[in-house]
Amino acid sequence: MIGGGAAGMMAAYAAAECGHNVTLIEQNEKLGKKLFITGKGRCNVTNACDQDKLFENIVSNPKFLYSAFYDFDNKQMMELLRRAGCPLKAERGERVFPVSDHSSDIIAALERLLRAQKVTVRLKTAVKEVTAQGGVVTGVLLTNGERLAADAVILATGGLSYPTTGATGDGYRMAQMFGHTLKECVPALVPMEIREPWCSSLQGLSLKNVTLTMSCGTKKIWQGFGEMLFTHFGISGPLVLSASSYYSKCKDKQQVTVSVDLKPALTVEQLDKRILRDFEQNLNKQFKNVIGGLYPAKLTPVMIELSGIDAEKKIHEITKQERSRLVEITKGLKIQVTGLRDYAEAIITQGGIKVKEVNPSTMESKLVKGLYFAGELLDLDAVTGGFNLQIAWSTGHLAGSSIPNAESC
Repeated sequence: MIGGGAAGMMAAYAAAECGHNVTLIEQNEKLGKKLFITGKGRCNVTNACDQDKLFENIVSNPKFLYSAFYDFDNKQMMELLRRAGCPLKAERGERVFPVSDHSSDIIAALERLLRAQKVTVRLKTAVKEVTAQGGVVTGVLLTNGERLAADAVILATGGLSYPTTGATGDGYRMAQMFGHTLKECVPALVPMEIREPWCSSLQGLSLKNVTLTMSCGTKKIWQGFGEMLFTHFGISGPLVLSASSYYSKCKDKQQVTVSVDLKPALTVEQLDKRILRDFEQNLNKQFKNVIGGLYPAKLTPVMIELSGIDAEKKIHEITKQERSRLVEITKGLKIQVTGLRDYAEAIITQGGIKVKEVNPSTMESKLVKGLYFAGELLDLDAVTGGFNLQIAWSTGHLAGSSIPNAESC
């Protein structure tokens, strides 16, 4: 087992539970280093939604995951952690966290499961390559020259995101040595950079309960409801991170725009009536002193500027056309996306080992017997909400439990 992250730990547990003698190799000084920082240290371990919604939130190759999700789904993962002594809770959007809000409790529970199954864990150990003979895996060669024999090897080395946790892309290289194809990798679940100069004045502003729509030219490619955040370089927050996973769907990146509906609970007509009512009650006041109730204080100057209405203008002087413009930008604040941030800020990697070269029923390579894959290494990804970790748990469990010649399973 190469890689001591979410997928690797689950694969090791599942293989050992089936009666295999398992060694888990991790180059870092501890297991679950990336898990430790997920969810801002709280670890959004999975999502408590039903099966249909689970598939709906997968961005790349959802059909490939049928066997994995039916073999070991989110409900089974939650039950396993509870049995391992880690109580869980569900929050907004059915996101599941440890009751303690400490990701270390998730890692500790997994480590207890590994110990119970007598998995050998080798930390600070790096693998140079997987060895094979005649198209069949024979073991691994460590960077220190040591060879370990094995009748099966599971690659669960993760992607390229969060390089500070040890992500190097070594798993891609090892897979490519056996002829596996790598679909281009890009950062995903990552903040966006935008063109608008007013962005920097909104740094730190969080918008809640808004609808964000991302488009490629005139074609809508993603829409979601929730929370977003303005930064010194652009936009971030749960909505933006999920939208970023669809950025690659647009071939002409100069055509990517985001539109934010600041008042999604109101129709255009209802919003116009509300503004008109506010105006009629303040006919002799200046525009800048009347619209403050519509937006957060930090956003108000920007909306005044974008409306094209003089801030000093008296309400009774504002035309119907000017009011319509105010409604328009409130229901669709347009933002031009210029790019994504890099892997250092990306939660996951989009792209990876092509799933057509992997058996979806077992996670075994179709090119090399005894070589299995799990987790982020594969061309599989999802939006935020615990879905990417569920991919890791499910593919890891299926890979580990699919290795033949076990006492059980």
